[in-house]
Amino acid sequence: MAIILRLDRVMADRKMTLKELSERVGVSNVNLSKIKTGKVSAIRFSTLEAICKTLQCQPGDILEYRPDDKK
Repeated sequence: MAIILRLDRVMADRKMTLKELSERVGVSNVNLSKIKTGKVSAIRFSTLEAICKTLQCQPGDILEYRPDDKK
């Protein structure tokens, strides 16, 4: 996949647990865990906005584009 999710890195920088982020954002632990591990194919802008607001970051801090060399 060409889009890499860096939520784990931003959370570590902010010293925030998945449970704490889940409570603040209003998204289940399971869904945030999938985002954190990159096991999602889509993310709602409202969820991304809530995560960025809570972590005080930009979407580019969480999402990284890496070209797929296989194509």
